[in-house]
Amino acid sequence: MSVHADILKPTVQPERGLRWIEVIVDTPTSPVTSGLPLFFVITVTAIKQGYEDWLRHKADREVNEYQVSVLEDGRRIRKQSEKIRVGDIVEVEEDETFPCDLILLQSSREDGTCFVTTASLDGESNHKTHYTVPDTKSDLQYLSATIECEQPQPDLYKFVGRMHIYNNRREPDVRSLGPENLLLKGANLKNTQKICGVAVYTGMETKMALNYQGKSQKRSAVEKSINAFLLVYLCILVSKALVCTTLKYVWQSKHDEPWYNEKTQKEKDTNL
Repeated sequence: MSVHADILKPTVQPERGLRWIEVIVDTPTSPVTSGLPLFFVITVTAIKQGYEDWLRHKADREVNEYQVSVLEDGRRIRKQSEKIRVGDIVEVEEDETFPCDLILLQSSREDGTCFVTTASLDGESNHKTHYTVPDTKSDLQYLSATIECEQPQPDLYKFVGRMHIYNNRREPDVRSLGPENLLLKGANLKNTQKICGVAVYTGMETKMALNYQGKSQKRSAVEKSINAFLLVYLCILVSKALVCTTLKYVWQSKHDEPWYNEKTQKEKDTNL
């Protein structure tokens, strides 16, 4: 007599799915021994994820509550970085971080330039030169101008805009703006005592925020396919358990207990 090889082949079942199904009624094992390890793993994972979220929230709060100098009505006031609005004139000193994307209007250097480092943005530690907008007045209190620029985009090295400077003449002076005039949020001011700039992108519209990518989990294609198979198998197990349990109670409601599975009086009283 020949025996087919598939009959002797053992079946492999996902351990997680079986442990979850074992807690159903009429289980031969205790639900505590099956659920306690799972509850422990879930609790530890939740605590770890919650602690990481708390640290991230703490870091975000420190950045949002960072005090910066803003020029309003000829006065220098201190304001939280999260309260900066488009059009505010922000003053940044040496070694400080830019709180938002700024158009450089004034620099303490005589040639109207400033140096910045963008290591936190693109990893480059060399000093980059930026230039002020030509023909802006030395006293920003008397500057009357409007800025037109493109919609926020994540490209760090691209920026297109223009600035209309209003003088006593009817026609305003138009100056083109490029990436050499834009100071990005997250960059640091170096070798320059002080600069002043106007905010053009704030909050989630800054280039740094648009380039932010959440941490991704590296998983292989095999792991992804196995997870998909486990989900399908778990759905099958749950559906089988629900159907069999429903049919069991439907049959018991219409028929008496079979002689080989007759309940004792204590079990009947417990069920009642």
